[in-house]
Amino acid sequence: MNSLPILVVGSFVQDLTFSTPRFPAPGETVVGEFITGPGGKGSNQAVAAKRAGAEVTFIGAVGRDAFAKSVREFYQVEGIDAPLAEYEDSATGTAGILFNAEGENEIVVALGANDRLQPSDVPDEILEKAGLLVCQLECNLGAVADILKRAGEKGVTRILNPAPLRPELSADLIELSDILIPNESEFLAVLRILGLGDYSEADLATMDGDEMHSLCRKIGPKTVLVTLGGNGVHLSTETEWKRIPAVANVKVVDTTGAGDAFVGAFAAGMQRYEGDLLKAASFANRAAALSVTRKGTAPAMATLAEIES
Repeated sequence: MNSLPILVVGSFVQDLTFSTPRFPAPGETVVGEFITGPGGKGSNQAVAAKRAGAEVTFIGAVGRDAFAKSVREFYQVEGIDAPLAEYEDSATGTAGILFNAEGENEIVVALGANDRLQPSDVPDEILEKAGLLVCQLECNLGAVADILKRAGEKGVTRILNPAPLRPELSADLIELSDILIPNESEFLAVLRILGLGDYSEADLATMDGDEMHSLCRKIGPKTVLVTLGGNGVHLSTETEWKRIPAVANVKVVDTTGAGDAFVGAFAAGMQRYEGDLLKAASFANRAAALSVTRKGTAPAMATLAEIES
């Protein structure tokens, strides 16, 4: 793995976050607290990678509004190169996030300009300079497929986080990745999409490492990392599998963005540890554990010094 920049292509959304002791029942109003800040799966992963010590370029699509202006200033402060595409007839994406006292969350995303992202917004000259490409499913999936395909032709290692789950997710898109990083529910959905079985979360909880590894080998990508919350991370490669335990004694405040923290820090770890998958995954596991101890998404991403300590 070389030290070329990590290219993250994906979504920016303005997070509108409400915290409340418990989720309201249908028709009920509860009192809570509100904060807002930069978010979106692509943007969060770019921030996580940058704070974890990598050089990062982020490309996404925004509208021509106040949210777009503020995020450009945010990326300058973070030191992220962000040649954003701007679509004046679309609003910048927004996300309504609700989390309770247990740190559980519920999220609604309005994609806005993210769904307008075009393949031409990621020119070949930027792809050619990338050491790693990171994509998700929170923007125009046609553009994601095109960018993954071109990156593969140029020998760029491709990481796909199949989130958020969308009905348009296909076997063809999954096959365009070298490293697939789903969480539990996304892993089960991928298995169903590929006709590999209709498993439940209860099935997954009792599944041993050998069986999970066997299923991962049938998915397609050379490497599959399944994030399993309190059960750690399952790493499956073409030759072996490893289970990385969850970090112990973590006080959970807000789980929003934990998956993004893992993906971004994993990309940074791949760069830092010269492609060592196990070291990169362990590095990312610590970054994700740190992120859940804080409120918010991008503001909760850990620094390299914090991860190493």
